[in-house]
Amino acid sequence: MIDLKLLQKDFDTVKTKLLRKGVDEALLEELRKKNEELKTAKKEYEALQAAQNAMSKEFGIYKREGKDISELKARVDANKLKVAEAIEVQRIKQEELEKIAMAIPNMPDDNVPDGEDEKDNVEIKKVLTPREFSFTPKEHWELAEQNGWIDFERGVKLSGSRFSVVYDMGARLERALINFMLDHNRKKGYTEVSVPQLVNRKALEGTGQLPKFEEDLYKIDSQEMYLIPTAEVPLTNLFADEILTEDQLPIKMTGYTSCFRKEAGAAGRDTRGIIRQHQFHKVELVSITKPDESGAVFDDMVQTASEILTALELPHRLVNLCTGDLGFGAAYTTDIEVWLPGQNTYREISSVSNTRDFQARRAKIRYKNGKRNELVHTLNGSSLAVGRTMVAIMENFQNGDGSIDIPKALQPYM
Repeated sequence: MIDLKLLQKDFDTVKTKLLRKGVDEALLEELRKKNEELKTAKKEYEALQAAQNAMSKEFGIYKREGKDISELKARVDANKLKVAEAIEVQRIKQEELEKIAMAIPNMPDDNVPDGEDEKDNVEIKKVLTPREFSFTPKEHWELAEQNGWIDFERGVKLSGSRFSVVYDMGARLERALINFMLDHNRKKGYTEVSVPQLVNRKALEGTGQLPKFEEDLYKIDSQEMYLIPTAEVPLTNLFADEILTEDQLPIKMTGYTSCFRKEAGAAGRDTRGIIRQHQFHKVELVSITKPDESGAVFDDMVQTASEILTALELPHRLVNLCTGDLGFGAAYTTDIEVWLPGQNTYREISSVSNTRDFQARRAKIRYKNGKRNELVHTLNGSSLAVGRTMVAIMENFQNGDGSIDIPKALQPYM
């Protein structure tokens, strides 16, 4: 959640930053209105409380001097009712402001490039050179069907569109990738964590998926529980409502989970193959840091994900997201895009984001900095999306006869 104290102190600066991210100006004006209403409610309460304190002092004077207190008592009792009403009004105004604030995205960092969509993202660098083929490379769904790795029709029969069944060597490759990624991340200093894949509403609010993206989530109505859209949710919320010690930071974690998304906003996109599925596997990185260390931790997370692709001999590039393509909770994001020769383009395989204190404020994750409790910074990133890594291996390591080689780094895992 955005800093409401900063909002009250400097609304115009907050508005300018959020307008860069494409937030509706009418929503921001409603935010301003609710903010002003809360300030007014607080002033009215403070005035009534000051009057109450003054009358309480008069009580003591009246008693010492033996004066009649009946008229003063009537005024005190009447003012007590007004104070109670003012407290309730203040509570309501606070809730109204926070409800709107929960739907407001994080402010982008000043160095995020301006832009409307992914076409305005800025390339940082390319890693490895794409292979030149002596034949026309096939797309992954052709290769998957030809080699018997993925059965799309039976996936639909079992669960509907955008589900698939992975067989034999494809299933072994999927498992090998998960183990390879986790081992790599562990060697880089990330603690492996296995977490629940069902979480409560509070956890999703803490990382910003709710209330904004409710239509994209799979929900168990009878229990108010949700299937996770990413391991970022349970990993980050492990420390919700906690005050960490300074020597605990940074906390660097990695975890493998299945992820579940309705993809309600992606109708018609990537309908073939496994680029965009309702259920997919992912290895995630999550870090919790002191604010002055989050930049260095961010760079380490990007490097860690990139090194996996380099070890797998997969050409990729790093891209800074523009304001129009930046995620809801992100202040700054670097995407890693892998080269897919069958599609003749780079496609996203990882997003590494620094959310600054946005998630920490929502989830109430703090650390003891001297005598003060301060908000941590939280960061998250894919390392990597397993299905998309399989796609990249199929397309980059295909042969003219349709067979697929296995990268050397994965051979011990197969």
